Amino acid sequence: MGSLRNQTKLQVYSRLPRKCDVPVNEQGRYLKVSQYYGENVFNYHLSKNLTQEDKESLNQVLNGKKQINKELATKVANSVLEWAISKGATHFCHWFQPLTGATAEKHDAFLNFDNERPMESLSASQLMQGEPDASSFPHGGSRATFEARGYTTWDLTSPIFIRESTNGKTLVIPTAFVSYHGDALDTKTPLLRSDLKVAEVVKKFCHLTGEKSVQRVFTTCGAEQEYFLVDKSFFFSRPDLVMTGRALMGSLTSRNQQLEDHYFGLIEDRVLAYMQEVEIELYRMGIPAKTRHNEVAPGQFELAPIFKDANVAADNNQMVMTILRTVALKHDFVCLLHEKPFAGVNGSGKHLNWSIATDTGMNLLEPSHTPHENYRFLAVVATVVEAFYRHADVIRMGIASHGNDHRLGANEAPPSIMSVFLGDTITKILDSLISGGSYTPDLKRTLDLGASQLASLNKDNTDRNRTSSFAFTGNKFEFRACGSSASIAYPLSILNAAVADVFAETNAFIEKELAAGKSADEAMIAITMKWYSHAKSVVFNGDGYSDEWVVEAQKRGLSNNRTTPEALTVFKDAKKIAFLSQTGVFREGEIQTRANVMLERYIKCREIEFHTQSAMVSKQILPCALAYKNELANSINTIKTAGGDVSVETELLKRLGETAKSLITKSETLVSSLHKYHKTLDESACADKIARELMPLSTDIATLCNQIEEIVPEDSWPIPKFYDMLFIR
Repeated sequence: MGSLRNQTKLQVYSRLPRKCDVPVNEQGRYLKVSQYYGENVFNYHLSKNLTQEDKESLNQVLNGKKQINKELATKVANSVLEWAISKGATHFCHWFQPLTGATAEKHDAFLNFDNERPMESLSASQLMQGEPDASSFPHGGSRATFEARGYTTWDLTSPIFIRESTNGKTLVIPTAFVSYHGDALDTKTPLLRSDLKVAEVVKKFCHLTGEKSVQRVFTTCGAEQEYFLVDKSFFFSRPDLVMTGRALMGSLTSRNQQLEDHYFGLIEDRVLAYMQEVEIELYRMGIPAKTRHNEVAPGQFELAPIFKDANVAADNNQMVMTILRTVALKHDFVCLLHEKPFAGVNGSGKHLNWSIATDTGMNLLEPSHTPHENYRFLAVVATVVEAFYRHADVIRMGIASHGNDHRLGANEAPPSIMSVFLGDTITKILDSLISGGSYTPDLKRTLDLGASQLASLNKDNTDRNRTSSFAFTGNKFEFRACGSSASIAYPLSILNAAVADVFAETNAFIEKELAAGKSADEAMIAITMKWYSHAKSVVFNGDGYSDEWVVEAQKRGLSNNRTTPEALTVFKDAKKIAFLSQTGVFREGEIQTRANVMLERYIKCREIEFHTQSAMVSKQILPCALAYKNELANSINTIKTAGGDVSVETELLKRLGETAKSLITKSETLVSSLHKYHKTLDESACADKIARELMPLSTDIATLCNQIEEIVPEDSWPIPKFYDMLFIR
């Protein structure tokens, strides 16, 4: 067994960086990114088959001013078909995002027949609507098994694109996915609804406060994506990584991330070659990847895009995850998106940088150089803080998953307590409004570094707080609690619904103030004071990792739902989740569907982990321990016969025997308890038992495996160690 592991390590040592095809022109010169950016995205503005009138009509459709008719849809379908064929595409698919958290697609050929003559075709109906078999997608008991029909419907606001594979190209049409009765069975539909609701209430807010020219409002998002890279030889030698996405056991290396030398460190050639190919693929698909760097843990990295509107950003992030995985295999890596693939080092998150923008180019979260005099900005901030405070438990539910349970509260992630960071400047301004005092701005906006050779640095209004769930970072909020493997559409939908809910009340308040003869500025100051006074307890600018904050948060009445089953209890409180349906973002049945799907998914994922761990214990760890026990016993007998001292060998044998005995007992208890809970408890109670009893037991099993790993000789260990996976590339 040891020799196989050593052969795997030698194979990894010999890997070289992969060279990909960098875009070049006909003369063989490298193209600038701007020259090939979006080449695999359909741009109706550039279509020669659409008249200017067609394009203007389509633009009105995209802006929500009219609905598309069949005549225009037919023209678009013909234009898309010609473009796709010219790019070498042979098939098309409706690409949707069911409640699995991943994406789904069914490919259809363009091939059709005119009598006996083969031809390529894409009709308006094929472009606009599809009918996948919906029976095998999660539905949370919202329909019977035999009710299989579902519909995909074209999302005109998200660009159509082409995805390339080794032997062909496919036209990809972003779609929503709904049941036969029109209930959302995906993450896209509620997000689209939430953006419309935010647009409605915030547009009214802008008009009430003097910005009459605003005609369109939309939320924007930039989703940072963290991930790990593991050589595929190591990956496929670890059943736990293959089955669950995380290492269910493993002794941490003596040096890991404590020297903080991996973060922003030199990117190794093989990893950099991978990142560069990922970026080329993303640029071709019109996804604006901006930054790349090493993250905190060894083997961990990050990619971040430029902001886009929330719906397109959500679609882009799904493709980012897909491309990270597919390109990794070409480089003999496997990309791990699990929130905590390796215990003891940082896990991976997905920071959602969120803001609200208008068609006039205004970012409503831009404080300007004089934020204390920017009353519209302060009113928006106060409204968002109230929304986060009022609906914190539901927002926490939106980022709940079995993977994120390992990460929330660790050293790289915000705790499971939902709080808002505003920074010293904004907090002082808001506090001065409430107290009736005056705010004196800090006129010193540059930092004196004491070295004339260095350029002066302009100081931001706020520092950055890595420990906050929802941190204001200059001109946006950064929602840091989303898990790295999750779709961002679901938490965005809930956040948007929460903000829309409170903005409706903000508008009603301002209307009342204006009717009473108050000015718009006076009304905005009043609503700022109202919301901030009420929601101030959720604002925390300190260390969210500290034990003191846990105690302080409890005093403030803030919830601390540490596990997914705890977070999902919010579904049982009708008052807390009412805003989801009242805003129109979710329908009543859709809310229950998601409650059931999330609970079911948590249980299934934990089941897979427990069974995988038990199998590894019985098939790999215990045989290794017993083989070494036998080796020690033979050694003891041999040394005794020769009259030597066997105290060391005897002590090792005793420790190994006790550990192995405890390991098999706990492993059997884990599986038997799981079976018992399934038979005797409902899903909610079963999930709670898993979180409270079986997860600690699984952790104990991992610890015992780690103890055996530290006892047996290096060459005898059957699976790749953390050292192999985190450091050898």
